Amino acid sequence: MVEERLSFFAALFKVHENPDLGMWLLYITIVLLSILVFKLGFAKKLPLGKSVVIYLFLILGCTLLTFLGVFLPVAEGLVVAALILIIYKIRLHQEKKQQASAE
Repeated sequence: MVEERLSFFAALFKVHENPDLGMWLLYITIVLLSILVFKLGFAKKLPLGKSVVIYLFLILGCTLLTFLGVFLPVAEGLVVAALILIIYKIRLHQEKKQQASAE
């Protein structure tokens, strides 16, 4: 059965029952999570034109990830990466705050 092999988000969005809406929801989820992971872990201050090009290629690359994400845990991996980066940013902020108060 196909339903048994779907990833969590593909099953959540019912890709097997309503492929059009399900794939769009999976695509939007993967794009948003990819942007979040990029912003948390890799983004630097860039001019507007370069940022537009980077996000355009990121969004285009998510098309392939969406097709892979139906059966592979792509979105789930992005959620884990985002959580790890959020925890890292919180701890980094707390450490900088402690250093500032110690000085």
